[in-house]
Amino acid sequence: MAVIGVVANPAFAYTEEETKDVLAAGRALDKQIHIATASTEGEIDAAFGSLVERRVDALMVEGDPFFTSRRGRFIALAAHHAVPVMYFSRDFAADGGLISYGPNLANAYHQVGVYAGQILNGSKPANLPVLQPTKFELVINLKTARTLGLTVPDKLLALADEVIE
Repeated sequence: MAVIGVVANPAFAYTEEETKDVLAAGRALDKQIHIATASTEGEIDAAFGSLVERRVDALMVEGDPFFTSRRGRFIALAAHHAVPVMYFSRDFAADGGLISYGPNLANAYHQVGVYAGQILNGSKPANLPVLQPTKFELVINLKTARTLGLTVPDKLLALADEVIE
């Protein structure tokens, strides 16, 4: 059975919901899930270390603005421990992380502009619907995959929105 580690920030508002979803997915896919928490720089190192000690096969970093601001640290720890890690934002893969899957931020920013235009043209903000992301992107960093000794299946590469060589 594959063992997957998850790094989550207990101080982030959506962590509890995301963690429940990850645990449910793990049960459905017959994967063992270990969760480590981090809300400070030092705790990031400790969380990685504890998951590596548990011999996880791969890691996932939950979405969190604090984690985004520590992107370099996560990438460095993943490289140091030679652990494949999946991130929530393309910026991680672009900066040397293995793989990311998350909302396309350019699309989200475009929608913000559309809403701003509607408000400036007289729409009441309370009357505008709350939207969730509809466009997600998969980014794979092949250079990092090669460094980790991983072969990315052609089917996965074909699904990727961006492949970094």
